[in-house]
Amino acid sequence: MSDPSMKRRAFILIGATVAMAAGTRIPAAAAAASPAPAGMPTPVRIVDDRATPATRALFAYLRRQQGKGIMFGHQHDLTYGFTFTTPDGKASDTRAAVGDHPAVFGWDTLILDGAERPGVEGGTEAGNTAALSRCIRQGDALGGINTLSAHMPNFVTGKDFYDTTGRVVSQILPGGVKHADFKAFLDRVAKAVKGARRPDGTAIPVVFRPFHENNAGWFWWGAGHTTSREYIELYRYTVEYLRDTRGVHNLLYAYSPNSSFGGDPAGYLRTYPGDHFVDILGYDSYDDNAGPTPWLDGLVTDLAMVVRLANERGKAPALTEFGEGGTEVRDLQWFTRLSQAIEADPLARQATYMLTWANFGGVKRAYVPYPGHVLLPDFVKYHQDPYTLFAADLRGVYSARTTAVSNAPLMHLVTPTDRQRVTARDTTVRVRVTPARAGRVTYSVNGGRARPLRLDADGFYSGDWPVCEAAPDNRSVTLTVSARVDGVTLTDSAVVLLGEADPLPAGRVDDFEGYAGDDVALNEAYTHVNSHTLTLSADHKSSGSYGLAYAYDFSGAEYTGMGKPVDADWSAFTSLALWLQGDGSANGGALQIAADGVDFWYQFPLSDTNGQELRAPFSEFTPAPWDTEHAGAVLDTARLTKVAAFNLYLVHGSDAATKGVVHLDDVRAE
Repeated sequence: MSDPSMKRRAFILIGATVAMAAGTRIPAAAAAASPAPAGMPTPVRIVDDRATPATRALFAYLRRQQGKGIMFGHQHDLTYGFTFTTPDGKASDTRAAVGDHPAVFGWDTLILDGAERPGVEGGTEAGNTAALSRCIRQGDALGGINTLSAHMPNFVTGKDFYDTTGRVVSQILPGGVKHADFKAFLDRVAKAVKGARRPDGTAIPVVFRPFHENNAGWFWWGAGHTTSREYIELYRYTVEYLRDTRGVHNLLYAYSPNSSFGGDPAGYLRTYPGDHFVDILGYDSYDDNAGPTPWLDGLVTDLAMVVRLANERGKAPALTEFGEGGTEVRDLQWFTRLSQAIEADPLARQATYMLTWANFGGVKRAYVPYPGHVLLPDFVKYHQDPYTLFAADLRGVYSARTTAVSNAPLMHLVTPTDRQRVTARDTTVRVRVTPARAGRVTYSVNGGRARPLRLDADGFYSGDWPVCEAAPDNRSVTLTVSARVDGVTLTDSAVVLLGEADPLPAGRVDDFEGYAGDDVALNEAYTHVNSHTLTLSADHKSSGSYGLAYAYDFSGAEYTGMGKPVDADWSAFTSLALWLQGDGSANGGALQIAADGVDFWYQFPLSDTNGQELRAPFSEFTPAPWDTEHAGAVLDTARLTKVAAFNLYLVHGSDAATKGVVHLDDVRAE
């Protein structure tokens, strides 16, 4: 989960599939856990075809459970709460509220760092590793299913996951200067997960959910701080290292972007690692004061989309995080309204589980009500709903007899990644082929001569690429890799950007000239909320070669937004300016500046179709209305020294057009 104040950005203004890199895509029917003849084990296709029987059985259960009830989950249920101070493996706010434990127990790798209980700050690696293993054993002993999220430290700066500086993902991929540190972190995860065993020695299955909410910008692995393909390769490397190098075979892998998508599968799949690497399609969504009806409608729309994708791909769908954001209770029937909305939708109701965040106690929000809490009566009704499942309701989670379907050979280009900028005279091409070994692996540039790649000590087919041989006038080239496996040729490719990017002047957010006409590179630079399309326009601009065409679609949501990290000092400037051409609609827009932890906004109409300068004085920006903690804050010189991000949101007006195109250019502080 993110800081709730940061998550609110996604709800500010309410009032192409990523294909597998190579190999044969698994047909939807074949990917599902297919029913077997009586007495025969059920075949299941999961990421790890060497997974333990219990892990395969858990996946079969999740698929079998769809449409029969939704399991309730709670993060840190046994380690933090308002009703107990000393964890004993059974005390729980959930149990205090309804007499039962959650069906799903959520933990986090922060335990390994000693940043969350029962980990100890300054404790030994062995002690904190054992603490996480113990949590998993406790959840399993109470009849629940375990999940593990990963709030990883910034491996470049040494700060926490909210520190988005340093282009961390590029530095921890193979060949990066911090790659060894990242591997060491994964080694600790492997030890903790492999050490979580039942008394009979059986490894306890865990749903591992790394790099969550990556479509937002609040984590270093999020949008604007890495590219889609860097993210994909990081996720893939994590799976392959844990599964193939460390031999961890009791994990299922979950992918979980953050809301909202307006039901658009293309947005959800923008950073999808591929069917070979994901078992569970997840989705995180918090009600951050957008209003109960818009949030519920958006959640159900998106959750239905996730379920549809999961069914098509043979995956298990889940609402991997949810909760009412903020510090105040706004709806005394919040839980039952949520469950009723989900259950009323034929697709959304097929989600397997829904997990809410931790009750950290003190002045923190209670995501699970406890005795005396104002939401307790509604939570009791939620518990009593026959479709809502808690620990005592689970039957046969690990009883299925299964057999693993062998994974087909797959090849993917690890480095350099698509749209990566290479500035050195040479770089290393790395290719992974699994599970088989390839007879011949090569790379070529712009369709030129094929050059061999050799299997190295780290399991990659690798070789040096003399980038300096590329024509000096090339700003980008296409790198293609090829492997011959079991008589079949597998290929993958990437567009690689060459040379240093032209720096933007101080205060400049974007002039849309630095993408060389490449719409993919443009979209990689921005965060995206709800359904819209960003393209470069040569016809609508204020100057230069390109402006931005922002095509919005309010069919699935009442707002849409784009954003870009800034991380700059704007104290020398007095306003935010841009060239804007509206579409003549009654819809509205808002400029947003995130500065010193506060979201400030400035609203404007889209009715003017004459392209002209829009200048918004910083003195006229006000705190976003949902941010009650900072009501009355001023975008003054002190805050302008800490500008973190620029966002542009469009809002559906009353009886206004649902689709349109707005053009802008030359966004800058001045």
